Amino acid sequence: MTELTCFKAYDIRGELGIELNEDIAYRIGRAFGEFSSPKTVVVGGDVRETSESLKLALAKGLQDAGTDVIDIGLTGTEEVYFATKHLGVDGGVEVTASHNPINYNGMKIVREESKPISNDTGLLDIKRIAEENNFAPADESKRGSYKTLSILDDYIEHLMGYIDIKNIKPMKLVMNAGNGAAGHVVDAIEAKFKALGAPVEIIKVHNEPDCTFPNGIPNPILVENRKDTIDAVVEHGADMGIAWDGDFDRCFLFDEKGGFIEGYYIVGLLSEAFLSKNPGASVVHDPRLTWNTIDIVESAGGKPILCKTGHAFIKEKMRAEDAIYGGEMSAHHYFRDFAYCDSGMIPWLLVAELLSVKGVTLSELMAQRIAAFPSPGEINSKVTDADASIERVLNAYKSDAVKIDYTDGIAVEFDNWRFNLRKSNTEPVIRLNLETKGDQALMEQKTQELLELIRQ
Repeated sequence: MTELTCFKAYDIRGELGIELNEDIAYRIGRAFGEFSSPKTVVVGGDVRETSESLKLALAKGLQDAGTDVIDIGLTGTEEVYFATKHLGVDGGVEVTASHNPINYNGMKIVREESKPISNDTGLLDIKRIAEENNFAPADESKRGSYKTLSILDDYIEHLMGYIDIKNIKPMKLVMNAGNGAAGHVVDAIEAKFKALGAPVEIIKVHNEPDCTFPNGIPNPILVENRKDTIDAVVEHGADMGIAWDGDFDRCFLFDEKGGFIEGYYIVGLLSEAFLSKNPGASVVHDPRLTWNTIDIVESAGGKPILCKTGHAFIKEKMRAEDAIYGGEMSAHHYFRDFAYCDSGMIPWLLVAELLSVKGVTLSELMAQRIAAFPSPGEINSKVTDADASIERVLNAYKSDAVKIDYTDGIAVEFDNWRFNLRKSNTEPVIRLNLETKGDQALMEQKTQELLELIRQ
């Protein structure tokens, strides 16, 4: 029995031809069908060249397991999340490798109500069944059906429900669809805005689907992948720039000067947007950077709830607490009314409405928050022994700390600054996040101090 190395903790990702091919995709479909006996499963795929063939192989495996398949075509991950909940089916699979290199592909799998399937909730079982590859010959009389269906109109209608279109003031938005994965949604939203009379002009960048990735790997977290969005914002005098990753479940925002907004500050912005409409609601956030989010949520009368980083943890915590919104500084934003799933479309709609209502620019809105809680952003350090480095740092600071939290790595708090240090799950890297209460000089001093200690 050969191990399938494409199975990760939360999803499936692997190098094409080595870790993932049509035969493995078929086995995954068959295994998913046998593991949870779903009656109907939605499938979709991103813009990659192999997504269509892998999706059809996956569908065949599901059908041979007796599962009906609804294929919703070229989609982002969130369209599969939406369709699974909206159509009331038993599961969904998006074929995508998101922001991975062009020679990779993968799958994100959910069960009913778009609940995530991860190692703790069945992914290891699906892996075991697929590895064993011990399937009975398919029974034609019990074979599942296959049909195509567009859910785009219903999905766009749902997205528009998060804002009041009458609030939207005249604005110009740059939208960078990477290599066109999000292009069909950008086009549909543009048409919807026109139909509703919203005074929004959309400037499209890399909007056409192109599986050769001529504009690089769609990953705006990488500084070198931001230039085209920044240039378009500046050239057109836009109010905001929006760029997505390869399956557009994350969006990245740029202010009217082309400045990149760190994901951490967007969490606070979206918390404010929701709490203005839902006073007293709960907001779930990750432990890496917290003070700005806590300050905004508490000032707006909401309840901030700390949760371990990772989509499976955030979604579970949101369900348990009935939280209206959850945000991670990695630009994953989760919404109760979106089956507790992450969306890359809802955030920018809410921010556009917030800018209209407040009558300020995005840079003005952000400057106040960044000054109140400055942070250098996440800094990674390669180390030989991650545990020893973390232990060394903890020993140096714990006697003066007012609070130490172990939710995710170590979070150490003092009166006017705090830091979080955590190991990467996949590489010998330590990730440092740090913030202060309005003190830029202290932020720089403590960052330097910590890095020297970590990298000893």
